[in-house]
Amino acid sequence: MNAAVRAVVRMGIYVKAKVYFVYEGYQGMVDGGDNIVEVSWESVSSILQVGGTVIGSARCKSFRTHEGRLQAAYNLVQRGITNLCVIGGDGSLTGANLFREEWSGLLEELAQNGKIDAEAVKKYAYLNIVGMVGSIDNDFCGTDMTIGTDSALHRIIEVVDAIMTTAQSHQRTFVLEVMGRHCGYLALVSALACGADWVFIPEYPPEEGWEDTMCVKLSENRARKKRLNIIIVAEGAIDCHNKPITSEKVKDLVVQRLGFDTRVTILGHVQRGGTPSAFDRILASRMGVEAVLALLEATPATPACVVSLSGNQAVRLPLMECVQMTQEVQKAMDEGRFLEAVRLRGKSFENNLNTYKLLAHKIPDAELPKTNFNVAVLNVGAPAAGMNAAVRAAVRVGITEGHKMFAVIDGFEGFAKGKIKEISWGDVGGWTGQGGSILGTKRTLPAKYLEKIAEQMRTNNINALMVIGGFEAYESCLQLQEARSRFEEFSVPICVLPATISNNVPGTDFSIGADTALNAIVETCDRIKQSASGTKRRVFIIETMGGYCGYLANMGALAAGADAAYIFEEQFDIRELQANVEHLTEKMKTSIQRGLVLRNENCNENYTTDFIYQLYSEEGKGVFDCRKNVLGHMQQGGAPSPFDRNFGTKISAKAMQWISKKLKETYRKEPGKVFANTEDSVCLLGMRRRNLVFQPVAELKSETDFVHRIPKEQWWLKLRPLMKILAKYKTSYDVSDSGQLEHVAMLPKEAVPAAI
Repeated sequence: MNAAVRAVVRMGIYVKAKVYFVYEGYQGMVDGGDNIVEVSWESVSSILQVGGTVIGSARCKSFRTHEGRLQAAYNLVQRGITNLCVIGGDGSLTGANLFREEWSGLLEELAQNGKIDAEAVKKYAYLNIVGMVGSIDNDFCGTDMTIGTDSALHRIIEVVDAIMTTAQSHQRTFVLEVMGRHCGYLALVSALACGADWVFIPEYPPEEGWEDTMCVKLSENRARKKRLNIIIVAEGAIDCHNKPITSEKVKDLVVQRLGFDTRVTILGHVQRGGTPSAFDRILASRMGVEAVLALLEATPATPACVVSLSGNQAVRLPLMECVQMTQEVQKAMDEGRFLEAVRLRGKSFENNLNTYKLLAHKIPDAELPKTNFNVAVLNVGAPAAGMNAAVRAAVRVGITEGHKMFAVIDGFEGFAKGKIKEISWGDVGGWTGQGGSILGTKRTLPAKYLEKIAEQMRTNNINALMVIGGFEAYESCLQLQEARSRFEEFSVPICVLPATISNNVPGTDFSIGADTALNAIVETCDRIKQSASGTKRRVFIIETMGGYCGYLANMGALAAGADAAYIFEEQFDIRELQANVEHLTEKMKTSIQRGLVLRNENCNENYTTDFIYQLYSEEGKGVFDCRKNVLGHMQQGGAPSPFDRNFGTKISAKAMQWISKKLKETYRKEPGKVFANTEDSVCLLGMRRRNLVFQPVAELKSETDFVHRIPKEQWWLKLRPLMKILAKYKTSYDVSDSGQLEHVAMLPKEAVPAAI
């Protein structure tokens, strides 16, 4: 919420508006006085990394009464406030809408009581409202991700990872209760992200007789040498008769039926606290700026709207349509229409549920279809967190579809040497939370090993390939496609999944691993900022990875609240460096006496990190001193973030289904083998704006700068001005990309939002 508050204040000041804080929610609006204060640029400094909200929040009974709202209207008119930005859940937003509808009536009443004059009634005739949804439950329809959800998932996953090690040692079963009274999002996504054995959510109660099914599943898992079981229960979980299923009830069941050593952990308010994740800070900053633009464009005729994210696109939706749809879900659950409830939650929720069902429970071998196809999975390029989650999903979906799955060790180099083995369902258990690449990965491209790789494909009868990796993976598949005329072994379906911390693969907005790296950068920047605040008047120059792609530097700067980010995509010269030094000199005169500058490793061959550090040190003499920090390979390591685990799992499952479809289409009865030689049989699965799309790699060639290994056009460059505005630079902000008002019901049915 603080990132949103900061963005609204700074964007408001940037467009020359007066900005006020209302402390303690609606209670502060009713009480007035010191609760409504005009704020300055510095008021929101250093709050980006703080959890909760600095302006306080409170449930307010008096705002529910007519008198309370009358008093609130009076307090706003006194200060000439007619634009409200409300950050909260559906209750807060519904209240805001009611307030807006009553506004002109409230003013007339105030005039009749002699509290304000007729001039004021005319001048402040309309109240504009824009909402941003802040709720860890992600229970608001129409928005893919609410502010706070990703951070809550971080807390849950940290706990699950910690519990897994102790459960493993003691062979225990753990029942974890997570928040979500009416919405199972947190439970479902964390179950997906940690590979839980069973999950209970309010929208999708288990079938009659679930007790037996669950106990059979748990004992089967133990029989497969799995030393632990994790069961996740949403606090609002119910059975199909609308009776609550509690974590204690689940524990007692496991103990009585199976005699397993079982423990309950209730996460409670831990999920609301802690430092916000990088994703949440960027989401909230984008939404905050969008909210100010929406208020500036609002007219008396436009309905109150919420700004939200659909996939990777900012959208505006009528507030009441979203609220009504959110209430529809609850109604469907109360009436036992559970399938309808899942559908109303949206495509993203439905997708999560289907993916979880695919991956959690193994179908007995006897019931599996047999396709006689062999599919190989390999990692190429540098390690990225989330690769293992993608491999696990590919293997399990492949087995479910009836294929034989093979794992290639050490990329194409290992492939040429014949390092290839069959991999089973159980082999990939517990992989989602592991960082790096368990299969091993190499940057080697296949070009120099083509003959040997073709031979291995022939020997092992490989009918399809899934290549998970970065720019090298994309290049490799181009090479394999070009070699088809010489080696018909490569005429098979091939799918690339983008996995690289640099996020430099053409055809996709996000790559597996980039979110984890971003969090590592932001966490370090937070610590460095803290150290700089202590010493006063200190500027840090931080070098990030990314090759020639400035994604990590730019988004890291946005999420950490940096003063500048130097990237290759936006050329800079000595004048710009000089301007930045002057900007920092000015900043040191205020109460914020520290600076943070990010530099992408390859942004300029001559303006190196050392050069910039020395320039700043010299120019800043007597005003500030300077330190530098090269983050290095820590950006590649660490446990994958919830976003990367999920994104990896979901796109990998989708890619495997695509491979199955292609195998069926390209199988020739005579001579009894797969023959795929069209361009669309070598695809990259990417997230583009709102949809997941399969794009032939040959078509992506024209979009690629092969020298610098980056796409020619990158969506995040549109967020550059945003970072500059929030760091107090004069710049022009391109509004063409801002959301237009849409309707909830019109969200395309087949779109697969990326928000996870």
